[in-house]
Amino acid sequence: MAPDTRHPDKLDRAVIFLGPPGSGKGTQAKELARKYGVPHLSTGDMLREHVGKGTPLGVKAKPIMERGDLVPDSLVLQMIRERIERPDCSHGFVFDGFPRTVAQAKYLGELLKHHGYKRPFVIHLAIDTSVLLPRLTGRRTCKVGGEIYNIYERPPKVEGVCDADGGELVQRPDDREDVIGPRLRAYEKQTAPLVAYYGRLGLRGALVGPGRAAEAVPQGSWNRERWRFTCEARKSWKRCTAPVFWCTKS
Repeated sequence: MAPDTRHPDKLDRAVIFLGPPGSGKGTQAKELARKYGVPHLSTGDMLREHVGKGTPLGVKAKPIMERGDLVPDSLVLQMIRERIERPDCSHGFVFDGFPRTVAQAKYLGELLKHHGYKRPFVIHLAIDTSVLLPRLTGRRTCKVGGEIYNIYERPPKVEGVCDADGGELVQRPDDREDVIGPRLRAYEKQTAPLVAYYGRLGLRGALVGPGRAAEAVPQGSWNRERWRFTCEARKSWKRCTAPVFWCTKS
C-alpha cells in the first residue's frame, strides 16, 4: 500500500454521494468537484465516453447498454480503476452514483488504499418520497443542450421550450409517475446494505434528513471555518475538518 503523503490542504480522497433518483446528488457532486478542482465521476458518463471512443471496454459495454441491461461489475470496476489512475485524479475526485453495492464498495476501498488516498467520505442524501415525486415527475430536459427544468419548481419562461436555446423540453420515460415508485423501491432495496456498510466503518459522516432537499443545505456551510456541525459518525459537537460537512448545524 502506498504511504499517505498527500497535501493536507487538498481533497486527496474520494467523496461518495449516495441518494435516490431526484435527491440532487448529481448537482451537489458537481458543485463540490468544482470547488476543489477535482473530477466529478459518473459511471454513466464514463461508460458513454468509452463507447464513443470505441475503447475495448466500450466495445464490450455497448451491446449490453443497448439492450438496457446493467453493465456487469467486471467492466464497471475495470473502468473505475482506469479512471482514477489518470493524473487529474491525483488530488481526489467525487463519485456520483458509485458504488451501488457492498461488493463494489469493498473493491473501491482496497483500490483507494493501494493508491494512498485518505479514507473516503460518504454523503447519504436521505430525502422523503413526498419531496422526490414532484421533483421527478416535474423534471423536463432540453433535447438540444440538456438544460434541466422542473415544471413545479423551476419552469421555463415558455411552456415546453428551453430558455437558453429554444430546444424542446421532454420528460424522460423513467420520470413517469407509474415508473418512479418501482425505481425508488429498487433503489432502497439495493442501497440499504451499502448505507449500513459505510455506517459500520464510520465513513458515513453526513446526512440530509428526510424532507430536506439537497439544494436546501445552506451555501454558507461551504466555509468550514464559519460554521459548527454535529458529525454523524462521531456524534459530537466540533468544528468540522472534513472536506464535506452536511452534518447538523448548531
